[in-house]
Amino acid sequence: MTDTPYAAHERLVAPCRPRQAIWRVLLGLVIVTVTLFVGYSVVLRMLTATGSQELALSFITGDSQFGMLLLLACFGFMTLGVVLATRQLQKRGLQSVTGNYGLMVRQFWQVFRLLVLLMLAVFLLPPYDFGAPLTPNLSLGAWLALLPLSLLAVLIQVSAEEILFRGYLQQSLAARFRSPLVWMVVPSILFAIGHYSPEQAGDNALLIVGLTGLFGLLMADITARAGTLGPAIALHFANNVVALLIVGFPDMLSGLALYLTPFDMSDTGTLRLWLLVDLIMMVSAWLVARIAMRR
Repeated sequence: MTDTPYAAHERLVAPCRPRQAIWRVLLGLVIVTVTLFVGYSVVLRMLTATGSQELALSFITGDSQFGMLLLLACFGFMTLGVVLATRQLQKRGLQSVTGNYGLMVRQFWQVFRLLVLLMLAVFLLPPYDFGAPLTPNLSLGAWLALLPLSLLAVLIQVSAEEILFRGYLQQSLAARFRSPLVWMVVPSILFAIGHYSPEQAGDNALLIVGLTGLFGLLMADITARAGTLGPAIALHFANNVVALLIVGFPDMLSGLALYLTPFDMSDTGTLRLWLLVDLIMMVSAWLVARIAMRR
């Protein structure tokens, strides 16, 4: 194993091996799902109890600042579910899922700082015309005032998804199945299905699912190479900061975005061109992460 590109992954997989039965993985998924559902439902009920249907609706759609912050923060229930599942079913703690905290933070920073340079190059270098003008959503002052909370909320969201899909699921399946075709592909498929939204995306829904599945595979690869979730969290964080805080879509999760696109997710013309750009950026960011880990 030591001469394979995924040798570091064994540090994450080894704690799962004594309890690798597939029923434990499935029951763990049930625990995570129930924890997330109960937590989300309690928050929604509390908002409904205030008598403001508008507040409750903004929590569901993420189209207000408060609603979006709360929606992203509720992903913490997903992390809580993983903690409960791993403790009860695999007798291990959160650090065995994320990898060593110190190493994870170092790898996060190694990758993230190069991703910032990549994003600056994309925004500052020609071409300078991004097509139709973007629509202002928040004033710069309001956006900057919210930015610390917004960044924290996005970090909670992306960390939760990485802890579940590239952490708990990937590690548990790798302990049971040797082939990466199982432990990389299955979590990526589940991750992609969770982003299936035909109501908003229309005919683009399956394309978005496919792109999300590829993103999941790249995150699985970088996690297996790193031995912690740090690089995957950095990549996911950078991606979602752009998508949720800088330029969002007008039809969903727009509450914290500085600008909105002049088209929605169901646009079969302009959006598909942007999906191609997103694909190129995704692969470029993955390559940058690979380079950062070698430094």
